[in-house]
Amino acid sequence: MIIERRQALAGLIATSLPWPLEAARLTDPKAYAAVALQLAARSVERAPDRAAARAQMLKMIEEVGVKLRSSAIFIQQYGGSPVKLAVLPEYLLTSYPGRISIAEFAAKAALEVDGPEYDAFGKIAAAQKLFIAGNAYEVDKHFPGLYFQTSFVVSPSGEVVLRYRRLNSMFAPTPHDVLSKYLDIYGLDGVFPVARTEIGNLAAIASEEIVYPEIARAHALRGAEIFLHSSSEIGSPTDTHKAIAKRARAFENLAYVISANTAGIEGTTMPLASADGNSMVVDWKGNVLAESNAGETFTAFADIDLAGLRAARRKPGMTNYLARQRTALFAAAYGAAKGQAADGLIDGNQVRIPDRDYFLRVQEQTIERLAKDGLI
Repeated sequence: MIIERRQALAGLIATSLPWPLEAARLTDPKAYAAVALQLAARSVERAPDRAAARAQMLKMIEEVGVKLRSSAIFIQQYGGSPVKLAVLPEYLLTSYPGRISIAEFAAKAALEVDGPEYDAFGKIAAAQKLFIAGNAYEVDKHFPGLYFQTSFVVSPSGEVVLRYRRLNSMFAPTPHDVLSKYLDIYGLDGVFPVARTEIGNLAAIASEEIVYPEIARAHALRGAEIFLHSSSEIGSPTDTHKAIAKRARAFENLAYVISANTAGIEGTTMPLASADGNSMVVDWKGNVLAESNAGETFTAFADIDLAGLRAARRKPGMTNYLARQRTALFAAAYGAAKGQAADGLIDGNQVRIPDRDYFLRVQEQTIERLAKDGLI
């Protein structure tokens, strides 16, 4: 059964169309602006309990709404189009878990799928008539005791229209760690979700996942046109791995990348500006249209030319890398690859809760196996 599910995932690469046929019939939206809103994340580590953590997060969402409204007004007055899409940084409401145990952090800080935080974001999206993309830790009733890092999109209707769980993480559970059960519940659409909206086909990429081309490509093969990248990373005047990857993921998939970084992290022992700066908007040619400096700012904003992107995807030529991709060539190689194994947190039919060091041990074992096989 597990082998069959893995073959189904590998088959995604071999059989998916470069974009779904229905996407070609979409009406191109009117011009609009997207903004990567660079804000400081706020740790809940010092909150004494779940109620205090929840109160802090709801207060912060209220502050985000005020900053977003002011930013959108200035962007349009500056000469831009109406803001219809805002991307927020990674784990904005809580910061990273640190050494807090998996179960403790899930109980204290992870959002619930139908929790008040999403309702609060929904009210802001509805009032300001825009899509809000964010990132938070979230619990799932099917996997008690665990949490997943979740990228989400709330539409102007106030509803969550996209929920993507990070697939590659160094120190946290992912759907890959419980893949067989996750596929049984959510199917492939739940692993690589794409939201078809009036502002384009949206997909999320979380944090350092931007350096893994397969994740962006899997979304693109399912129709994604705009990658929403919530991140918390080191900013630098020189190109970092993530900065290079953002441009690569854009042009190789003919897709926009809207990347929002934190403006530092408040409430931890780490220096405030350790993860600060370089939020950006990248077009489908890999050009950086706008990029922020350090600090809280809305300056990474740009108009989205979706009609131009769609025209480029449908035009034969050497730079149409998405249409030129020969996916069937790679299915067997990916299927036979001996990377990190799926279902590491499933014992029989039971899901187990790992300690924090589990993830490092798994990587060490994977490296040892690859070295033994002469692959690295």
